[in-house]
Amino acid sequence: MTWRAWLPQDAVRGVIVLVHGVAEHAGRYEHVGKRFSDAGYAVYALDHTGHGASAGARANIGSMDSAADNVAQLLEVAGQEFPEVPRFLTGHSMGALVVLYLVTRTPVDVAGVVVSAPPLDIPVGNPAQRLLAPVLTRLAPNLGVLKLDSSDISRDPDVVAAYDNDPLVFRGKLPARTATEILNASIAVKGRLDKLTVPTLAMHGTADTIAAPSSTDLIEKGAGTEDLTVHRYEGLYHEIFNEPEKDQVLGDVVDWLNAHSGTE
Repeated sequence: MTWRAWLPQDAVRGVIVLVHGVAEHAGRYEHVGKRFSDAGYAVYALDHTGHGASAGARANIGSMDSAADNVAQLLEVAGQEFPEVPRFLTGHSMGALVVLYLVTRTPVDVAGVVVSAPPLDIPVGNPAQRLLAPVLTRLAPNLGVLKLDSSDISRDPDVVAAYDNDPLVFRGKLPARTATEILNASIAVKGRLDKLTVPTLAMHGTADTIAAPSSTDLIEKGAGTEDLTVHRYEGLYHEIFNEPEKDQVLGDVVDWLNAHSGTE
């Protein structure tokens, strides 16, 4: 597992483990990590198995449980580096799903979670596809089944161009194993949202065509936490941290972190 960190130059307010989405890598969050570290947070981010600089078949995460375990391991490493400050988990898209899967699987010692564009409301497909998915996952886990359209990630053409030309971004069809793990994890998380009991910030662009905005509606209706903040950004696409309004979005995250780290 490959990981990187952005550390504050002054006093540390808290620790953040940042979890990237499918087919991409932690390096795409350089501006996010710097924004949070400038605000006093020690930020750690991994490349999932099969992603970025980490080993494994390209874009194949292996399993959602192993992805969650890797995040928990990095959270432990970060917590040991800065044991006196609160810890947070932040995830985007599949990374948000990994975070939700982790914190609803068993209790996790965090002061809160931030999820951007969580993919919970996923069409399951027709009966034949549902029957075929486990077979494909077992017999041909790396078979490409779904290709993401890069024009859907952001309204900023420079972001789309950088994504398309990034050698560490996987631009083929997502493997059957990853697609099935995402689908199964979304079903699992939806069934245990009442176990989402830590303070939570859920964020979504209303024009997101990759992860349905109704996913955040599900969190709003079903989360077990009494400390839930929801931000919907009108007209923003999937990657709200990479939209033209990113300064406002990241500022909202920092404000929420400060309020939940006792440093507001």
